[in-house]
Amino acid sequence: MLLLLESGKFEMNISVPLVLEYEDAAKRLIEAITLSESEIDDVLDYLCAVAHHREIYYLWRPFLKDPKDDMVLELAVVSQCGYIVTYNKRDYLGVEEFGIQVLTPQEFLREIGELP
Repeated sequence: MLLLLESGKFEMNISVPLVLEYEDAAKRLIEAITLSESEIDDVLDYLCAVAHHREIYYLWRPFLKDPKDDMVLELAVVSQCGYIVTYNKRDYLGVEEFGIQVLTPQEFLREIGELP
């Protein structure tokens, strides 16, 4: 999906806490992935360059079981997103109350016409 960020088919929204979470998660997995620390930093820099930056002024916590998931929900709400894209759909039960659908990456790619 990184290759589609500048396609105009969707917009990505980020916040400072989410970028820090991405960085932490990626660097914890450094032994298991093929990217170096410098390459991870390059990917994060790219995301910061192309995504819409959002500040969170209102917290919906606690709504979900995991505070890190609440952080994503809060970003989606402030950004007026239609979707949260994740492999962990069950972690976002109830977000439809905010008008947000939770899709896997494959489901999202189908939704935007990138997969049949």
